[in-house]
Formats: sequence, structure tokens, C-alpha cells
Amino acid sequence: MQTRSGAEIVVDGDVVYKLHRPGTDPRALTTRLRVAAESGRLLSPLDTRPEPVGMRWRTCWPKVEVVVPQPEFLPWAQAGRLLAKLHREAVPVRMPPHGWPLRLRRMLRSADDPIVRRAAAELPSEVWRAGSPDRPATLVHGDWHLGQMGRRSDAEPWVLIDVDDLGVGDPAWDLARPAGFWAAGLIPDDDWNTFVDAYRDADGPALPHGDPWQVLEPFARAAVVQAAAHHPDDAQLRTACGRML
Repeated sequence: MQTRSGAEIVVDGDVVYKLHRPGTDPRALTTRLRVAAESGRLLSPLDTRPEPVGMRWRTCWPKVEVVVPQPEFLPWAQAGRLLAKLHREAVPVRMPPHGWPLRLRRMLRSADDPIVRRAAAELPSEVWRAGSPDRPATLVHGDWHLGQMGRRSDAEPWVLIDVDDLGVGDPAWDLARPAGFWAAGLIPDDDWNTFVDAYRDADGPALPHGDPWQVLEPFARAAVVQAAAHHPDDAQLRTACGRML
């Protein structure tokens, strides 16, 4: 199976092999694998050394069950607590920056819709870098959404999967996609409030007291623009980009 990012996934029994997208830095990938192996919040790889396959790199992982897309069973509270715990882990030495801004740039290169491109052009400067002045610098998943949570069985806790964009930076980035989708009317208020309350109750460092939107607004806009470029046929995302103008 090929993902939209250019990675390729092969499942063989209980093992998942991932051939990472072309251009993946093997040193950064190795660092990310080691962090995942030592973290209690990330799925541990079966080997912390990526394997060369031609000009690309392959990793292997245990197979897990991901979140089932059923609205009444979405684990928003667990997601908020899990991200807060990741953001409170110690940042390893030589950790690369998280990959959100680079992924945003890659996606916009193929965006043809003029509304999406105008919305991208008006994004504030902080969305083009991994960190923000006068803000926390923590471990950041870098591509978080509910589909990035997995577990081996119902009896085990959720962990985060997919370390391609794991790195250091402003933890608000991991809340960007749900914030943007909530603002676009794609996530119900109750789910959004459950997520934010759980994150704050677990002492997540991304959100100050008061209105979280003051921090999340620029990153939420970037997440909607990126999603609209990623899904050019989604009318709701395109409309949300239009409202930004």
C-alpha cells in the first residue's frame, strides 16, 4: 500500500514494513527510531536501525489496531492525555525539528486551487518554522490526527504511531489539525472540548490558561490549508480556506 506521502506499507503477519518516502534522512530517521524505542508514548520499532532498500530506507514495526472511525467511539480524551504526556517527555540531544512546516511546503507545491494558494500566502510567519519564540519547545509528533494512534488490543493503552515527522518544536502543532477541523465545523464542539480538557488536565504545556484559540489559531489555519491541498475535492476544506481570506 502506498501512502499519499510517498511511503509504502507492507503487512506480513504481525509485522509491518514501511518503506519511507524518497529523500528521507537516515540519520534523522535513526534518531527518531531510538526515541520511539525509549518512549512510553510511541510505538516501539522492532529494530532501531533502518534498512537500506535501493535509494530508500525501510523500518519494521509490530502490527497494531488503529482508531476505528466511528463517531461515538472516538478516543478524544485518551488522545488529549497521550499528547500531553508526549509533550512532557525529555527532549533528547540532537533531536531534529518536527516535520510539520516541511510537509506543509511539500503539499503546497502540488496545490492548484487559487483559493488554497491565496490562503497559504496569507499564513503568518510562525507556521513556516518548527518552533516559536517565547513558547515551549517539546517533543512533537509532527503529523498528529486520530489515525496516528494504535494499540495491540483493547486491554492495552493507546500509543502514537508513525515517527516520520517526530521532532522538537512548539507543541501547539500537535493540536493544529483538530483545532482547524473544529473551526471548519468538521469536529463537534463536545469532542473538541473533551480533547482540550483532557490535554489540560494532563498538564499539557501547549496551552496557557484562558482561550486556547489565541495560541492555536495560526497553526489551525495552516492545518486546514494543508488538508485542503491534500484533499482538493473536499468542498468544506476549500470553503474554510475561503473564509480565511
